[in-house]
Amino acid sequence: MKRLLTSAIAAIVVTCATALSAAPLKLQPANPQPSGLKPGLSVRYAYPHDVKTLVDASSALKINSERGRPLSGLDYRDTNEGDPTLTSKRAEHVVAAITGYVHFDKPGIHNIDFLTNDGLRARIGGQVVGHFDGRQTCDTTIMSEVEVPSAGWYDLDILYFQRYGTACLHMRMGPAGKRVSWMANKAFGY
Repeated sequence: MKRLLTSAIAAIVVTCATALSAAPLKLQPANPQPSGLKPGLSVRYAYPHDVKTLVDASSALKINSERGRPLSGLDYRDTNEGDPTLTSKRAEHVVAAITGYVHFDKPGIHNIDFLTNDGLRARIGGQVVGHFDGRQTCDTTIMSEVEVPSAGWYDLDILYFQRYGTACLHMRMGPAGKRVSWMANKAFGY
């Protein structure tokens, strides 16, 4: 028993040390840097009978999707039940494929997280920086530490779904060691 407990404690210490010493995710700037972008983000919607996972969401987009009114950014506060999700036509059973660019003003190490209701897989500069595969009220994803090598535009690709009830989607960012804050709509383009 003592040996088992000692082994378990050692495994926990190694896991924590590995997680704490993990290097930030290095983002790749868009190449070439885009010009003449419109403000906001492009979005395609699918309206499946039901959606419970990111796999369901991805499948729904492959079966049938339609272009939606562009998003102004990623600051969509928690809705009231029955209000449309993002810029879609429906409140529930909504899948969104969101694409475009996000602009980082300064290079360095930053923390990024998202508030989402329900599922989300967010990629920026080739790295998954936000992930939640399931249902939740408007709540945060696990924070990602990223390295932004240079100021400029970075590719953004988000798969999002909303199943029942209310919906939200926000992106927050801040320099390492500081508080994260909402990303302004002007930081997004497509």
